[in-house]
Parts: sequence; structure tokens; C-alpha cells
Amino acid sequence: MKKLSHSLLPCLGLTLALSSCGIYSRYQRPTGLTTEVYRADQAALASADSSTSLARLPWRELFTDPQLQKLIEEALRQNVDLQTAALSVRQAEAQLKAARLSFFPSLSLAPSVSTRKSEGAEATHSYELPVQASWQVDLFGALLNASRSSQVQLLRAQEYQRLVQSRLIASVANGYYTLLMLDRQLALSQEAAGLAQRTLEVMQAQKEHGRALESAVQSARAALHQVQASLPEIKRQRIAAENSLALLLGQSPRSYERSTLEAQRLPEQLSVGLPIQLLSQRPDVRVAELALASCYYQTNAARSALYPTLSISGSLGWVGSLGQAVANPMRLVSSAVGALAQPIFARGRLVAGLRVAQAEQEKALLAFQQSLLAAGAEVSNALALYEASTERVAEEAKQIESLKANVAITEELFRSGRSSSYLEVISAQQALLQAQLTEVRDRFSRMQAVVNLYNALGGGADTVKP
Repeated sequence: MKKLSHSLLPCLGLTLALSSCGIYSRYQRPTGLTTEVYRADQAALASADSSTSLARLPWRELFTDPQLQKLIEEALRQNVDLQTAALSVRQAEAQLKAARLSFFPSLSLAPSVSTRKSEGAEATHSYELPVQASWQVDLFGALLNASRSSQVQLLRAQEYQRLVQSRLIASVANGYYTLLMLDRQLALSQEAAGLAQRTLEVMQAQKEHGRALESAVQSARAALHQVQASLPEIKRQRIAAENSLALLLGQSPRSYERSTLEAQRLPEQLSVGLPIQLLSQRPDVRVAELALASCYYQTNAARSALYPTLSISGSLGWVGSLGQAVANPMRLVSSAVGALAQPIFARGRLVAGLRVAQAEQEKALLAFQQSLLAAGAEVSNALALYEASTERVAEEAKQIESLKANVAITEELFRSGRSSSYLEVISAQQALLQAQLTEVRDRFSRMQAVVNLYNALGGGADTVKP
């Protein structure tokens, strides 16, 4: 044993000398990453105070509608994709445990019985009861880098679970707001159908008294049928939206209780935080960086494969002859072997494997940088949608007030038989309906922009259960 320990000293010295080659070093975030991910005209929304970022807001404080909160909670419990991500985390935990156990020696009990017979002699029976052990000494970091890679894979699985949850919350919220938009559009179309019905009745009365032509009555009837024809399509879209929401919740198609579009309250002031916060808050950026870290350790492992491997094996047990315990008693036998193996003929293959690992690492770095740029683009798009829809809604509200007044004036003039014609009445009603439907869509776009910005900043991913 003394000789074996002396023979390991040169190997340990070589290990220390090679530590500067990076085989044992930990992953460090690359320098020179792009941090200007926000547009210059939107940079005012970036705040040095990270607590003001929309991403820091818990989803229950952003989405205050009780019905929406119930749907999100149900989705977090039953969504299939989120459950699959949780299973991937458990799988990564088991793989990390297996990687850590590889540092320890392996033990096995290998009892055996043998029979030997030669000509003119009786058969002899012998047995062995050895306990065998083998241990791979991690001189050059092969096992260490494999363990670190497994640990990074676990972190990546956890970040992916956060990513699925963040997107799930955003999808449920968008689906819920889509239903509220369709509900409001259906209500407006039904109101417009009622208005067109009353216009038709007035024109029919005017015709009976000789104050309107049959063409006016038919035009009013056609306008009524046009509005009524739009109702089945809106109802179909509502069913499709409810079915999509049910799929997110892991449920069969059904209808859901909900509030109204007018009752929703979302933040008026938006802050996105500093660009560098995307690195720590947004799950998909973290997933991309952890993929880079995993490739880094895999490159180290491929580099370690070029160096010798040291393995120690030994056995301890009893041997003896069956039926001859007195003449040939059992004996205690032990052995120990140390082996140092250096790849020679496989070196070309190992070098090729190292180059492949280095290329994968470079690709992972490019993917990481691209994910950060994509995150900035999504934030910018959400902010632009929010600003544009806010301005449109403000102008459309004024437009609707004017159109409502115009409808009332044209109807009064038509009933009194003064200057307005039936065409002016129908045109005013149709213009009002289209403006109201457009205003509802733009209000939905504004709400959708808040949801998209929340998701783009990585919001909603802070409550994943282990």
C-alpha cells in the first residue's frame, strides 16, 4: 500500500499542473454581451430600481379578476405541459444523483463455486466469497465535469419549468381577455341588431303612411340581416376560445364564468427595468445560458478524455475447499491493483470529439446572445403595442361619442320627416357599430400588450413549486 501511495504522487503533481488548463474551472458568464436591447425612444421606461419592474409584480397582483385567478390556479394544477416539465426536473435530479455517486467506489459480492477433476483422481470442489471493489480516481476532472454538467442540466430543467409556467399564465390571461372581447362584441352587435330592427319598423310605418318607399324598407331589412348574420360567427369564435382555454386547463371543452371587459383594471404606468435584468428574470434567456454552461462542462469533459485515467480495484474474501475444512481450511485472501491507462490509438477520435464539443459551445453562445436580443425585441413590440392601442382607444372614444350623437340626430330627423333620409340613418348606425367593434378590439390589444410585456420580462415565473 505504501508503494501504491508513492506511485500516486507524480500523478497528483501532474493534476495540479494541469489545473491551469481549465479542466477544473467553473463556468463564467461571457463578457461583452449585448446590453442595449431596448430602443432609444423606449429607454425611459428602464429603471435602475429593479423593484419597479413589471416582472417583479406577482401575477395575482397584476390579474385581479377573481374569475381569471381561479382559471390560472386551475391551469397551474392541471396543465399537461407544466406537469411534463415537472417530470423533467425529477429526471434531472436523478441524473445528478447518479453523477455524484460515480465519485464513490463500487462494491460487489461475487461468490463462486468451482469443480476440478483430473484422470485417476477424485473431483475437488472449492469456493470463493470475495467482496470486490473498483474506484476510478478523478485525476483530470472527467467525473467532476460530468457532475457539473448534470447539475447545470437540473437548473436548466427548473428554468424550463418556470418558462412553461410564465407562458401558461400569459396564455390563460390572453384567452380570458379574448372571451371578454368577444362577449362585448356580441353585446354590441345584438344592440345594433335591435337598433336596426327599430329602424325597420319605423320605415315600415312610414311606408304605410306614404312617407317612405318600398326600397327604403328593403334597405333597412338588408341592414338588419347583415348585423344578424355576424352574430353566429362571434358565437363560434367564443366557443373556439373557450375550447382553447379548456385545453390549457387540461379540461374537456366547456363554458367558463367570467367578468366583463369594462371591469378589468391593469397598470397604467409600465416599467421594464434594466436590460441586464432579463438575464436573471426571463426563464428562456436563463435556459439558453444554462445550455451554454452545460456545453462548457462537456467541452472540459472531452478535454479530460485526452489524459490518462487511473483506476484502483481490489478484492477481499475467503477461499477454501468444500468437504475438506480440516485438511484444507478456508483462507482470507486480499488483492489490490492500480492501473493507469493513456489513450494512444483513440487519440484522433478524442480530439475530434473535443472539436465537436467546442463547436457546440460556440453555437450555444450564439443562441444565448440571440435569446437576449429576441427578449429585447419582444419587450419593445409589447411596449409599442401598448402605446399605439392606448392612443387609438382615446381617439375612438371621442369618435364613438360623435357617432352616437349623429345616430340620434339622423333618427330624429327621419322620424319627423325632415331632411335626413333612410340611407343616412342606416349609414350612421353601421358607422357607429364598426367604431364600437374597433374600439373593443383596441382595448383588448392594450390589455394583451400588458400581458405580453409581463411575459416578455419573465413575469409569473416566481411561484414554481419544487
